Amino acid sequence: MISALEHWSYCPRQCALIHVEQTFDENLYTLRGQAVHKRVDEPVVEEQAGVRIERALPLWSKALGLIGKADVVEFHGETVYPVEYKHGPHREQEHDDLQLCAQALCLEEMTGHAVPRGAIYHHSSRKRREVECTPELRAQVVQSIQAIRRMLADKQLPPPVNDRRCTKCSLQESCMPSVIDEGRRASAVVRDLFTIHP
Repeated sequence: MISALEHWSYCPRQCALIHVEQTFDENLYTLRGQAVHKRVDEPVVEEQAGVRIERALPLWSKALGLIGKADVVEFHGETVYPVEYKHGPHREQEHDDLQLCAQALCLEEMTGHAVPRGAIYHHSSRKRREVECTPELRAQVVQSIQAIRRMLADKQLPPPVNDRRCTKCSLQESCMPSVIDEGRRASAVVRDLFTIHP
């Protein structure tokens, strides 16, 4: 799923918990995200000032093996422009960019038109941040897809990161990053105690 790219970029363990373990918990941030997406989750086609706007547009790419849904896709004549909705304020987030670029790659395959850019719409600030789908970002999407496929095939949970990302993660209780990290550190101390040093 296209959404797995955002999960992977944010935290590989979070991605594995959701897509391998089928674990998902709600918190304030996920509930806010759902509230923002209510408007764009209903499939609608409308015209505004000569621009066709499609909401909740199904996406796929046979070449990349991706499926998902675009929040909004604007058709400015031949120009296709995806817009991904996020609940927070305007911010630079690489994982958001990966998800949007993956949508652009799907739209290119589906429409036969180049999709050089799109936008992240930040609901809290009511601002768009334009994202250019550079060759580097496109390559990063492909590399991430490959890494996620390896993780899905291995069915192994990556180790927890236990950093500031964890405080906003809805899966903190399922992941237990601080407990597992403390256990890892304790094991390292024990190993070091019983290692013969020259």
